[in-house]
Amino acid sequence: MSIELRHLRCFLAIAEEPSLTRAAARLHLTQPAVSRTLAALEAHLGARLVDRSTHHLALTAEGRAFQDRAAAALAAFDAAVDPARLRHRPLRLGHAWSAFGPYTTPLLRRWQRLHPETPLELLRIDDRTAGLARGEVDAALLRGPVDAPGLVTEELATEDRVAALPADGPLADRSGLALGDLTPETIVLNTVSGTTTLALWPPGARPAATLTVANTDDWLTAIAAGRGIGVSSASTAALHPHPGVAYRPLSDAPPLPVVLAWRDAFPHPATGALVAMAREIVTEAASPTPPGESRT
Repeated sequence: MSIELRHLRCFLAIAEEPSLTRAAARLHLTQPAVSRTLAALEAHLGARLVDRSTHHLALTAEGRAFQDRAAAALAAFDAAVDPARLRHRPLRLGHAWSAFGPYTTPLLRRWQRLHPETPLELLRIDDRTAGLARGEVDAALLRGPVDAPGLVTEELATEDRVAALPADGPLADRSGLALGDLTPETIVLNTVSGTTTLALWPPGARPAATLTVANTDDWLTAIAAGRGIGVSSASTAALHPHPGVAYRPLSDAPPLPVVLAWRDAFPHPATGALVAMAREIVTEAASPTPPGESRT
């Protein structure tokens, strides 16, 4: 049996809807047709992708693993046959919250000047790989270690970590903090796209209370409301100022790697140029600028 795009579209609709009936309506198909298409896909893969034993559909472990691959395959196909992208295929650069930190504007300006034929689209996507694993972007600027199959990464820089505190809280009166100062507090964790976990603290000295959120905006709101404190990279303080949040340096927290990631299979043709330019900008920033010269 050969697998067609309709099998992938059907599976993704099922993965995103709570029932076969709603998936069928979304696809403009009958429910039996959707059931047969799913069964054929599962038979081809030799694995159960969807658990049908409950009232609401749920993906199995194999289904969750296949979802990202199916989404990436469809995204690549749709991009390939999009007439608007035929002549000038953009390079989609994802990020989860702070892009390239202080290097963001120099990168965008230099790229526009040197590669006007390939638009560079900067997209914020609240996902651990900023949409890269799902095929929504061609490359991504990420922080912390990246453990996803099929991705290539290059570390470009490191960033110091900071504590994010309620601006009117007692810790905001201090010029600097250590991880131990945060232990008695509730830690706000962005479990979708963030990099901070309780593993940042030594065993036996970890905060007892946490509050989980799904994106940077909710993370900032929770901290400003006094519901807890957070830990992030220094670029967050520069790119996400908030009147209710104070950022303070953390003296004993390890720096956070900033990496550029892209898919190993079928990368965008301009990926190599992007990697080289990002590396060049970081190197230039680390060296003094000769008098009378500017870098853009």
